[in-house]
Amino acid sequence: PINHPDFAQSYNNIGIVYYNIGEYSKALSFHEKALGIQETTLPENHPSLAISYNNTGKVYKNMGEYSKALSFDEKALGIQEKALPENHPSLATSYNNIGEVHREVGEYSKALSFYEKALDIQGKTLPASHPDLAESYNNLGSLYHNMEEYSKALSYFQRALDIRNVSLPPNHPHLKTTKEWIEIVKQKL
Repeated sequence: PINHPDFAQSYNNIGIVYYNIGEYSKALSFHEKALGIQETTLPENHPSLAISYNNTGKVYKNMGEYSKALSFDEKALGIQEKALPENHPSLATSYNNIGEVHREVGEYSKALSFYEKALDIQGKTLPASHPDLAESYNNLGSLYHNMEEYSKALSYFQRALDIRNVSLPPNHPHLKTTKEWIEIVKQKL
């Protein structure tokens, strides 16, 4: 049937593809279709709903609609806090997403709190060379750069680069971006 949860999964997957190629309005359309199905067919605290809320929040963040992004990210976190163990990696994803929104709007102390929660979970649950751990270090580097604490920014960017050097192929764009940030920060020291 048209409202089967498998359709929602497919809509989410298509939305992720559009998100990854920067077509945010199309991504949003597919994520909204997924949510429409899930909100009517799944229990309100189902982890799949949290994933869809996170996906939608990321799209809104990249569209510059930060209050909408935060609303969806907080819905995701609310579900995950009820449905998942306290050190589940999906919680770290939500903490990072919320931290990104706070960083984007200049609420640096809030961003730092959420980034640190994410890093705490990832440090306990992921291998030391996991790309998600590198992303958290990179987020903290960006935050400290915004706060003009350049030595801290450099330290976190370097940690991100160390992980990315062993976990990503040499031509991966995240490696290039992190190296560029390191050079920017070095020039400010």
